[in-house]
This record gives sequence, C-alpha cells and structure tokens, in this order.
Amino acid sequence: MSETTTHSHRVAVTDCDEITLTWAGVTDTGLRRDNNQDAFLAEYPLFVVADGMGGHAGGEIASQSTVARLKSVVESGEVTTGAIEDALVHAVEDIASHPDTTDEGTGTTLTGVFFDIVDDEPRWVSLNIGDSRVYLLREQRLVQVTTDHSVVQELISSGRLSPEEAEGHPYSNVITRAVGASELTPPDYLGIEVLDGDRFVICSDGLTKELTDYGIQHFLREHEDPADAVDAMLAAALENGGRDNVTLIVVQVERTGDTDDEADADTARIATVEKSPSTSDEDDR
Repeated sequence: MSETTTHSHRVAVTDCDEITLTWAGVTDTGLRRDNNQDAFLAEYPLFVVADGMGGHAGGEIASQSTVARLKSVVESGEVTTGAIEDALVHAVEDIASHPDTTDEGTGTTLTGVFFDIVDDEPRWVSLNIGDSRVYLLREQRLVQVTTDHSVVQELISSGRLSPEEAEGHPYSNVITRAVGASELTPPDYLGIEVLDGDRFVICSDGLTKELTDYGIQHFLREHEDPADAVDAMLAAALENGGRDNVTLIVVQVERTGDTDDEADADTARIATVEKSPSTSDEDDR
C-alpha cells in the first residue's frame, strides 16, 4: 500500500466562523481481483467514489472517465448540482465512445459529498447513484446518509426482505442505477448541515462487504487522523477477505466561531436538494 496523506482546507465563512476540513482517501485492488475498477476524487470541495462494473476493462473505463469529468468541474471552480450533471452526461459519452468499451453492462456507481455555501450558510450536499455509500459519524453515532440503488434495497424497502436476510442474498450485487449503463438518471441529493466534529466516510461496497457499520464506527473512533483511519479500515477489509476492490475517503470537520443553533434551524437536518449555487473558492491552507 502506498503512503496515505491527510490534506486540509480552511474556509472563512464569516469573520467569526471558520471551518477547517481535513481528509484522506485510498484505493486498493483487494486480494481477489486482477484489476482495480474503483476510482476516487478527493479535492476540495468535492469528495467522491466511483465503483466501476463491466467486462474486460469496462468498469475501469467507466469509473475513471466519470472521475476525470468531475475533476474538471472542481478545476472550473463551479461545483454545483447542475455542473455535476453536465459532467456526468459527458462521462456517459466518454464511456460509450471509448474503444475498449465492449460490454453493454459497462457503468459505474458514484457517491460522495461536496461543500457548498448558500446565503452565507455552509452545508454539505451528498450525491448518489448506485450502491456505494456515504456514512456520517455525528456525536459518536454512525448513520448511512445515502440509500442504495439496488435490487436488495428495493426488497428491503418494500418489506419483502429484512436487512439480516439481505446479507449474502444472490442479488446483492445487482444495482438499479449507474452512470453509463443506460440513460443517465440524475443523482439523489441531500443537504446536510455543517457541524464541528462531523466525520464522513465515502466508500465502495468493497469496504462494506468486509466491515460492518460497527466496524467503520470503531475505526473512526480509534483514529483521529483521516489518513490513519482510512489505512486502518483498508487493512481490516483486506484482512477480512478483500473480495473486491476497496476504496474509501474520510472527511472531517472542525468548525469554530458563531454557530448559533437557532440561526441554523433551517439546515439542522438532512433534506432533499434539487439545485445548488456555486461553491465559495477559498485558498488552501
């Protein structure tokens, strides 16, 4: 495994409200796959994981094409839901036109968060297509922010399958939405308040196949530095079998200053998001 580095970025929201974000990401082929079809992007303000699928080199093409298009969005300085969706349209075109894309099932999941400021109030916006996941550890409680787009999740939601029965289900790898596999469906978006001490885990199912939610929570509690946390979770996933490619990002928040609870009442929940203005562009620390 290559050395993992923790990065940081500081945002001055107001004169008396400052937010420091720190993060680290890692990807690994795992122990049973010949190539790595995962890709990730961890550059302020966008943090995403893509888990490719498809025969031959299809999954790798899909995930890397999607991440490349999103990297261009970050470089443009205008990270919005609209810009993300435009990038995904181009990514689908890139995937379809690639000379090595030969499998009709070629595509990729996409999930993550981006940092956004609306009317001087910061927020996170999560995005999701497929069954890669975003988790949030808040006040020592881990919650899954995203909802899987999968056959198994639909069975659970309809009451036809329990979460316990979902473990090892023969359709556990069948997803119902992806980038590149069919006509593009926009991601699901959720707006999330920005609180001091919050920690996000963004990961492919190569992690969640090997670690329970409790395991993810344990390693976050044991390792304060994001690089240490991702390395520990990766090592545990490999030790538990490493049956798939493993990719994860940990992002954590330090917020100081004016964060009055009543002033933040409108954002003090997870809510659906349709469109978002551009993200503020601050200097890296």
